[in-house]
Amino acid sequence: MSMRKLEARTGARGKKGHPGLGLLASLIVIAWLIELIDWYFKLNLEQFGVVPRSFTGLRGIIGMPWLHANWDHLLDNTIALLGLGVIVILAEGRRFGTTTLVLALISGMGTWLIADIGHAKSVHIGASGLVYSYFGYILARAIWGRRLVWAVVGIVVAVVYGGMVGGIFPEEDHISWEAHLVGLLGGIWLGQRHA
Repeated sequence: MSMRKLEARTGARGKKGHPGLGLLASLIVIAWLIELIDWYFKLNLEQFGVVPRSFTGLRGIIGMPWLHANWDHLLDNTIALLGLGVIVILAEGRRFGTTTLVLALISGMGTWLIADIGHAKSVHIGASGLVYSYFGYILARAIWGRRLVWAVVGIVVAVVYGGMVGGIFPEEDHISWEAHLVGLLGGIWLGQRHA
């Protein structure tokens, strides 16, 4: 008797599905595991974030989205990553991984270049640069996409997440507004190119 192979795929779209959902879930699970390991073993992994314009700070460009100051910081970023990430997945499908990588690199590299100018050096951590990238990406697709569905999605995202715009301005010492600003601009740039 032969057994039938069944694949579990998200999206219920035949053989294609939405492979990006697995990637997004993996990114979030990795961030939670890293925070758990850091909290339990008291490793101070935050030190591996982006340190602007320093050679060792370059490693933070890759590490920044997975390192968080505390559980609240991680929870806030997780909720926003899920909400905005799913919309980007629906837009990009199989290109989601590449889009996410490009946006994360733009956010990290931009933070490394512009952060802390005129101030003492600090370490920039968290996935909010990527969150702002997704936000900018979706808004750009809504503006330049010339499709009704994108216009509607853009309006909904602007209403639900519009309060994020205040995060691109310097307010509090412990918030990396630079990562937010660069992420937003990078997302707008890439979203316009993909529209």
